Amino acid sequence: MSRKQLIAGNWKLHNTVSESVALAKAVREAAGSTGNPAGKGEVCVAPVFTALSAVRDALAGSGVGLAAQDVHWEKKGAFTGEVSAPLLKDIGCGYCIIGHSERRQFFGETDETVRKKTRSLLEAGIRPILCVGESLEQREQGATLGVVIGQTFAAIAGFANEALAELVIAYEPVWAIGTGKTATPADAQAVHAGLRKALEHDRGADFANKVRILYGGSVKADNATQLLAQPDIDGALVGGASLVIEQFSAIINAAR
Repeated sequence: MSRKQLIAGNWKLHNTVSESVALAKAVREAAGSTGNPAGKGEVCVAPVFTALSAVRDALAGSGVGLAAQDVHWEKKGAFTGEVSAPLLKDIGCGYCIIGHSERRQFFGETDETVRKKTRSLLEAGIRPILCVGESLEQREQGATLGVVIGQTFAAIAGFANEALAELVIAYEPVWAIGTGKTATPADAQAVHAGLRKALEHDRGADFANKVRILYGGSVKADNATQLLAQPDIDGALVGGASLVIEQFSAIINAAR
């Protein structure tokens, strides 16, 4: 089945408002007027919270989507420092990254909080970009697929297939994030295919064939073409390379 690939730029904790606007304008130009050059895919970017409004304005009318880097699961309340899904929807976000390994490692993110965040985003009409991935130790123990399947199923437990129609999964091996290392295209494809097979067994072929599974983990211009050519890799969640327009533009152009 043909799935439109998604290229998502995670800008992490980088860029002032003016720097974010300049980069957004460059991404807009690279992606073309529709946000999917030659009809080959979708593009979105995730700036810091303080730049969301300005980046939204810079992208207006372009087709490039706006994403947030995290969300709180409650709509409102005494949660100092948090941002809710309705607030992200109000500012124009169409996507939100959840469960990133940096959130799990440094900020206490758990499978349960990821599931709550999934629900809050779906209720607000925002597409979750659900990050899953194994550590180096887990990889060396041969536990990669078990970890990836376990994190995915924990996040979507209790949701009907119809509710998950806009879900995006991002496989990001923890050992490859920000290290310069990356899974080989064959290794990445094997994990994506294994996860899709597990989803087919649990959710049915129609669901498994429609859900998009991105690859993340040191995606760069020089490895994007091979990674994105794999049949079960439906795009990329790009970290450091998304901050360099020459790199990100090349990744956008590699999408099918």
